[in-house]
Amino acid sequence: MLISGRPPADVAVPVQIRRFSGDQSVIPVWRNGLGGLTFQIGTGPSRRFGKWAPAGSGVDLPAEVERLRWAGEFASVPAVLDHGADAEGTWMLTAGLPGDSAVSGHWKEHPETAVRAAGAGLRALHDALPVGRCPFTWSVEDRIEQATVAGKDATDGLPAAPSIDKLVVCHGDACVPNTLVTEDGQCSGQVDLAQLGTADRWADLAVATWSTEWNYGPGWEETFLSAYGVDPDPIRTAYYRALWALDTTPAEDIESERWR
Repeated sequence: MLISGRPPADVAVPVQIRRFSGDQSVIPVWRNGLGGLTFQIGTGPSRRFGKWAPAGSGVDLPAEVERLRWAGEFASVPAVLDHGADAEGTWMLTAGLPGDSAVSGHWKEHPETAVRAAGAGLRALHDALPVGRCPFTWSVEDRIEQATVAGKDATDGLPAAPSIDKLVVCHGDACVPNTLVTEDGQCSGQVDLAQLGTADRWADLAVATWSTEWNYGPGWEETFLSAYGVDPDPIRTAYYRALWALDTTPAEDIESERWR
């Protein structure tokens, strides 16, 4: 079973990514549980990121391309520079955003600043993306249907869904590593939006707060919610964490320290 995490420095770079690099450095930064790889191409403000997914992996890069292009009209997300597919897999090239992942070495030493940036950044994303114009959904019904198609018992242990608190365009994977934070402690944008779509804001908040414990240890959930600007909601939090666990595949290590 593949485990999510930073791959070894000598991991093979797919030719589809190598062709973008020229004489620039290519640094592996992430391997997901389905075999997809992410590379940083170049350094500094002009750095770019190349994602590659092997054929048949289940990683839907075309879906992420579509969502990034839509969201980029309203919020700070990576600009898609190129994408494509062949018999070996799919790939996507994006421009880099300022800052580092909220779980970089520096920000793990300054968790309060990172958590506040992530909370404020998620609120800014939810406020910026227009629900009425969003062509994508991440609803409870759709997620349960997808889990059922994947062969999981979508009703086993899952209670009835709570009413929607506030409908927003959710990130879809709002774990803190997907927030980028600049040197001054501000959120500069979010990455990994392949699941972006309309849903209750607690679908994002439940997992985002959960991820603060995975990455910084216990005690940061209220800091995140305070920065977002909402009171805790234990019922919705419990439900959407259970739903997240349902539609996360066994190969995906959701507790790993993810780097972008």
